[in-house]
Amino acid sequence: MSTKDFVEKDYYKVLGVPKDATEAEIKKAYRKLAREFHPDANKGDAGAEARFKEISEANDILGDPKKRKEYDDARALFGNGGFRAGPGGGAGGTFNFDLGDLFGGAQGGAGGAGGFGGGLGDVFGGLFNRGGAGTRTQPRRGQDVESEVTLSFTEAVDGATVPLRMSSQQPCKACSGTGDKNGTPRVCPTCVGTGQVSRGGSGSFSLTDPCVDCKGRGLIAQDPCDVCHGSGRAKSSRTMQVRIPAGVSDGQRIRLRGKGAPGERGGPAGDLYVVVHVGAHPVFGRKGDNLTVTVPVTFDEAALGGEIRVPTLGGPAVTLKIPAGTPNGRTMRARGKGAVRKDGTRGDLLVTVEVAVPKDLGDKAREALETYREATAGEDPRAELFQAAKGA
Repeated sequence: MSTKDFVEKDYYKVLGVPKDATEAEIKKAYRKLAREFHPDANKGDAGAEARFKEISEANDILGDPKKRKEYDDARALFGNGGFRAGPGGGAGGTFNFDLGDLFGGAQGGAGGAGGFGGGLGDVFGGLFNRGGAGTRTQPRRGQDVESEVTLSFTEAVDGATVPLRMSSQQPCKACSGTGDKNGTPRVCPTCVGTGQVSRGGSGSFSLTDPCVDCKGRGLIAQDPCDVCHGSGRAKSSRTMQVRIPAGVSDGQRIRLRGKGAPGERGGPAGDLYVVVHVGAHPVFGRKGDNLTVTVPVTFDEAALGGEIRVPTLGGPAVTLKIPAGTPNGRTMRARGKGAVRKDGTRGDLLVTVEVAVPKDLGDKAREALETYREATAGEDPRAELFQAAKGA
């Protein structure tokens, strides 16, 4: 009998009894139908023989209180071949799907009509808190690990490979991760090796929590290891080379898949999260993918124009042309001289000019400036400022 048939067949209808029928009523109905459709009384009648098998199958389920309860619970959960929703589950309360897909087309065991082997025993064993024959300890994913690393400004821009020492929970070497001195832990009787316990009534989905007795491992040490005290895990430190990609910023959290603590019983390793701290640079700053630098220029360079050399991070200097009449604080752009982007291209270098005012002037320079002052005596650079203030 397939698991699909188990859920879809209405054994109460087969025996012609109500769902609240007593054991005596079920027994009486079975005996009556069995006499009527017995093969000896209907020789050569294939239809009667099939009917007799169906009646026997129904009696085998409903005549056993334990199997009957599981059958009733399954029918309440899945309905007549469909998934029965709880309150608010839709207008019809049922979502139809192929039970063969759900149970993988598993067949019953050698017990025939009354067998609960194969996929059905495993699935309903989990739903109704009875460990099926296929119950086994489950793989566990390793823990995620978080660490920190400090990079120089240049390393953050160009990327770097750095040694990272981290501590994490590893399989205990003393007991080979079993938690037991002799390496022979027993399956937890509470969760039957699953590491989880279900809570919730029958006829509805159960919620699962980690088993408190085995702490989610599914195993309990018979003679706890002196090093890990039965947990199977012990703190371990290791140093690994970690590649920090180019262009990371201060405070960024990088995820490295599978570089965390190893899993248990074939489970995958956890992830490593690295928080990056970036040191300051005495010359350059950063704005996203662009680098910034402030370059002093002389008064005559800003007023008359000219060319200036600007340093770059880790590369040769570039030459920028200063237009005549460049104001203090103007920003110009040197393309492709910034930080590395995710696609491998580079941002720009943003160059801000700052007019340098000399602290001491020689006699010749002072004379020249006084001549300039006389030549521009009629100009007031603040005239528009006062005019705007009056009109506001």
